Amino acid sequence: MLNRFYYPVAVGVPEGAEGFSFRADVIQLGPLTVGQLGYGGTTITTIASELDAYHLSVPTSGKLYAHHAGHKAVILPGRAAVFGPGGPVYVLHEKDSVELDVKIERSALEAELATMLGHRVHGPLGLPPVIDVSRGPLRSWARLVALLRGEITHPGSLLSQPIIAGQLRQGVLSGLLLSVPHRYTDELNAPAPAGPPRAIQRAIDAINDEPERPFTVADLAAIAGVSVRSLQEGFRRYVDSAPMTYLQQVRLGRAHDALLREDPARATVAAIAHRWGFAHLGRFASAYRLRYGVCPSDTLRGNG
Repeated sequence: MLNRFYYPVAVGVPEGAEGFSFRADVIQLGPLTVGQLGYGGTTITTIASELDAYHLSVPTSGKLYAHHAGHKAVILPGRAAVFGPGGPVYVLHEKDSVELDVKIERSALEAELATMLGHRVHGPLGLPPVIDVSRGPLRSWARLVALLRGEITHPGSLLSQPIIAGQLRQGVLSGLLLSVPHRYTDELNAPAPAGPPRAIQRAIDAINDEPERPFTVADLAAIAGVSVRSLQEGFRRYVDSAPMTYLQQVRLGRAHDALLREDPARATVAAIAHRWGFAHLGRFASAYRLRYGVCPSDTLRGNG
């Protein structure tokens, strides 16, 4: 299973260790793999080949001992081991330990950074070998990963909707790049020039033409022909809104139109909200009331 979803891995137990069990729940969203792995006995995993990905192991119970690229560390809950391109990787997983393992294909993470910066980047990115996921922006990032993990075994998960899966995948990649130090951190944090009005208009036109598309901010930047940061600054300057906020407002308008048209005997608020990319029904209802002054269910029933 590890070979299928992650890498060619050798699995063994230390001499004298008793018992072995393993459990894995894994989800893949294109170049992103998120799995919850549980080790019932003390277990050693070894990746002997050159690692061609960025990988984070985040224990949620128990601890692990990691050795990679000359770095040795004991990783407790609240921290994460980070493995970058290169190898090998040796990890000892404590008995009865559980961890979240996040694999991001190298090309995908470096392409995401290139889109954010507006130019090619040269990896590896030099991520730190150990990070603290218990506070700051990395805490938010870890909670996003945990959200994905929670959807693995959920029947009818919204992750089957491309519009939702694309946003979450892009959020994990860009969130990691914005949360951990790397060779391009200073450039990424520097002020970005605003994209020109014509470029911003191309993104606006794309949103209004096909708001049902699973756009990410990277997609919109590519359409505009500018970096993600220039797109964001251009929207702030010329539209007074973030790109994804503008997209959400357009989708909210389309959802409103659908609620007015649909037969309440056949349609539901949840189905219409999900169709237009609103993953959280409560937040959709709140945003809808803020904009239209009524509940979406009132509009569907013809009362607002």
